[in-house]
Amino acid sequence: MSDFDYDLPPELIAQDPAPRRDESRLMVLFRDDGRMEHRLFRDIVEYLSPQDVLVVNDTRVIPARLTGCKAQGGAEVEVLLLRPLDEWRWEALVRPGRRLRPGTRLIFGDGLAEGLVEDVTETGGRVVSFTSALPFEEVLSRLGKMPLPPYIKKYPEDPERYQTVYARQEGSAAAPTAGLHFTTELLDRIEARGVQLVRVLLHVGLGTFRPVRVQDITRHHMHAEYYEVTEEAARAINVARARGGRVVAVGTTTTRCLETVADTDGQIRPGTGWTDIFIYPGYRFKAVDALVTNFHLPKSTLLMMVSAFAGREKILHAYRTAVEMRYRFFSFGDAMLIL
Repeated sequence: MSDFDYDLPPELIAQDPAPRRDESRLMVLFRDDGRMEHRLFRDIVEYLSPQDVLVVNDTRVIPARLTGCKAQGGAEVEVLLLRPLDEWRWEALVRPGRRLRPGTRLIFGDGLAEGLVEDVTETGGRVVSFTSALPFEEVLSRLGKMPLPPYIKKYPEDPERYQTVYARQEGSAAAPTAGLHFTTELLDRIEARGVQLVRVLLHVGLGTFRPVRVQDITRHHMHAEYYEVTEEAARAINVARARGGRVVAVGTTTTRCLETVADTDGQIRPGTGWTDIFIYPGYRFKAVDALVTNFHLPKSTLLMMVSAFAGREKILHAYRTAVEMRYRFFSFGDAMLIL
């Protein structure tokens, strides 16, 4: 794990999104020789070719953070919903974890909803079942908050800035942040260039942001996340590859989705399911030719993935350059295009 560490001044962790989505900075990293170019994100159009496909993850973040209290004693609790087991039962992260044992009853919104901790999961989370006179979607809309990462210290004035402009399918506990840089106007320019926009789905959960706690990264186990690839999406990607176009993945979640469903020859198979694929150096990519991504946390699985894609030394050199040039890091930060 220590091979994927770097020094980051805390003031470079972006606390607010750029005034305009596509005015973030863009570092372009060329894998063949490691050279870099420094642009604005809206310039990404110049690096795309008419035969390419731009593949995005159209998941939408749900207001998955619930604050309530224990029914006995009234101590404050926090529940972060990760994935539904059915309409009223969810796998979740809880705080304070040690005090929320199976059998603990929870109250939310002065009794608008109640919860029961049913079980402890293998990863230390909880299974929580809810009850309410209201539909669960309405409970979330009334009581839930956007689950921002802990390094963002204030809630954004406009919560939609933590959603992509193409977000459609609700179910994520975190945003696919590489997509936050696109505007509808920029996507129109990209499509006008002849690049086809293709949508896939991966609901972002614990697998994406769970920290690595073992020194030997090969012993880390990814938490499964739900994905969908339609026949239409698979066909569009396969046709593009057949005609010599590149598959440009927007984000690590899109990449994990595509690499999960790709054959050894790079053909994309439609389907739905759960993926726990863990991509780190030594992995041979089957489907993805270029990657749009943000600057990731030290020692994270996301940094390991981009190191697998571009080479660890090239990525760490690029990150050192980004620090020197005062790029903004993490969810609301700047972007990188790896070609």
